[in-house]
This record gives sequence, C-alpha cells and structure tokens, in this order.
Amino acid sequence: MIDLAPACTVTASLVADVPADRLDDPTPCTDLAVRDLIAHLDQVARGADTADPLGPGWRTDVPERLDALAAEWADPAAWEGVGALDLPNAVWGRIVLTEMVVHGWDLARAIGRQFDLSDEPTLRACLDHVAEFVPDAPVPQLWGPPAVVDEGAPLIDRIVAITGRTP
Repeated sequence: MIDLAPACTVTASLVADVPADRLDDPTPCTDLAVRDLIAHLDQVARGADTADPLGPGWRTDVPERLDALAAEWADPAAWEGVGALDLPNAVWGRIVLTEMVVHGWDLARAIGRQFDLSDEPTLRACLDHVAEFVPDAPVPQLWGPPAVVDEGAPLIDRIVAITGRTP
C-alpha cells in the first residue's frame, strides 16, 4: 500500500492556487490547457470516464475531491481485488499516484510554481511504477519519448523524464 496523501495534498494545493487568468495557459501535458488539466485531475478523483468542464466552485471542489481520493486509498481494502479493465486495484493505486505526481508537476510548471513534493517514499513508489509501466503502457501515445536525465537527478526529474517531459 502506498500513501497517496502527500501527492494529493500538494496537487490539491496547486489547484486551489491557480490564478483565473492562467486557465487557458498551456501545460507540459501536450494538448491540455491548465483548465483541461484541472478537469482531468478532477476526473481521476471522481473515478469518472470523462472529464467535465470546470464548474464555478472548482477552486474548492477539486481540492476537496483530491483529498477524498487520498482518504479512499488510505484504506488497505482499496488496494485489494480487481478493478476496471481487469487490472488489479494495486495497479490502479499506482496509476492514481502517477496521475497526481506527474500532472501535479505539469500544473506547477504551467503556473510557474514549484512542485513541492519531498516525500521520498511517495516519489520512490511513483518512480518504480513509471519505470516499469510506461515503457510497456497499453496506450503508449499517452507518453512522449523519455527525456534523458542523469541517474543521480532528483526523483521527480527522473519520474517526469520517463513520462516524456523535460525537467
């Protein structure tokens, strides 16, 4: 079991602080503006199949749902069994972690902020997941070609590099 709370908390804080005039800015996640990225994070938090447009209360609603997402995955039972697409829930938990870390980093970059996730076990779990999952991902077009970083680079730089972003 992985604690998703550190990643969800940092990402929720970033969402709450997005200036309204930055919603149409581009993000490192190609094809998504800031508003689309926030809608996608909300989609992940809701476990929905599609992203909905941001409602008027997005600045509080989305962070609350991200906090609730962390609480859901804090229950060891959430990591048991099989979920959608016949993937084990333990894999889904790692996917959710990756969504929070990578898209949290994307959002921070887009609004000119730091992604202040320093929890090493969280970052290590995400790095382990992306190093194994991304090269053989069932939908490879979701990721760009990996960027080259030094093996001694910070964990977050190594994570985003594997997912095709330049740290």
